Amino acid sequence: MRLSAIGDVCHTIPVVRTLQYYWPKTKITWIIGKAEASLVGDIPGIEFIIFNKSDGLAAYSKLRNALHGRQFDLLLHLQESLRSSIATLFIRAKVKLGFNKHDAQDHQWLFCNQQIDFIPRQHYMERLLQFTEKLELTPPQICWDIPVSAADKVHVTSLLPENNPFIVISPCSSVVKRNWRNWTVEGYAEIADLAQTKFNLNVVFTGGPSEQEKAFGEKIRNKMQTSATNLIGQLSLKQLLAIIKQSIAVISPDSGPAHMATTVNVPSIALFSTSNPNFTGPYNSKNWVVNKYPQALEKYNNTTVQQAPWGQRVRNPKAVELITVNDISQKLEQLMTRENN
Repeated sequence: MRLSAIGDVCHTIPVVRTLQYYWPKTKITWIIGKAEASLVGDIPGIEFIIFNKSDGLAAYSKLRNALHGRQFDLLLHLQESLRSSIATLFIRAKVKLGFNKHDAQDHQWLFCNQQIDFIPRQHYMERLLQFTEKLELTPPQICWDIPVSAADKVHVTSLLPENNPFIVISPCSSVVKRNWRNWTVEGYAEIADLAQTKFNLNVVFTGGPSEQEKAFGEKIRNKMQTSATNLIGQLSLKQLLAIIKQSIAVISPDSGPAHMATTVNVPSIALFSTSNPNFTGPYNSKNWVVNKYPQALEKYNNTTVQQAPWGQRVRNPKAVELITVNDISQKLEQLMTRENN
């Protein structure tokens, strides 16, 4: 059970790959969100059951009908939300393994009869891999291998700039109440111009189909002095993954594309100020992250990373302004130096 979100589903895939590696004959069912299934729902050897939260109460009825008469040996309850915990009530399993009381949010541990061990200050993917360690499946298989069709690969090739290389800028994160992650229009415009004039990199903008994201992208383009390819609202998640795989790097706030880049071994210059990248950042891009979380904690929460609870958020919209164009430009310069050596 892992319904959402895109980044956390990317963190979950190594758990599944570890299960497949050590238990190749085991039948695996993954209960997952609708959007997330569009990215990973064709991974071989897994039955996917979609739980569409947009259906409201009907989603539970559909899940109950899909699982009617079925009995599982083991449930890995990998999501800490009341919605997902209620959904597990419709899953008959001998063992329901969840987070421990110290880690679990929304009292998730009450819905399980076994818990993983408590290890403080872990990255979230490492916390998820505690489930396979509890099952004595070690070492974990840190791999993703998300399928992308030949048709999607051909389609995105027709959309991309003819002259490579290019970077992907995905400027928006999902809208979460009091969780400000999006950087400034002016900042994105300036770094997009710099990418082209200083580093000779084409720029491709990506994002979801919402009017908010489209409008944000247009504001950035209107501020730019150079041109860019704007694909905001035009791509499926599979197509986005195909584009990311061909790119030099992704520049993004704490959002799905930052973590999708990790799955295809592309550097993610992720912008963090309101959340801790050591907890929820792109797993293989720790050296590329722009991390202004410590400064934001001190300025707006009057505390330090060492003193604050692990994963504490900074609830101030001005925190993103601590990120500068120079911070990102330095990361791009380091990246291009590596690429050219």
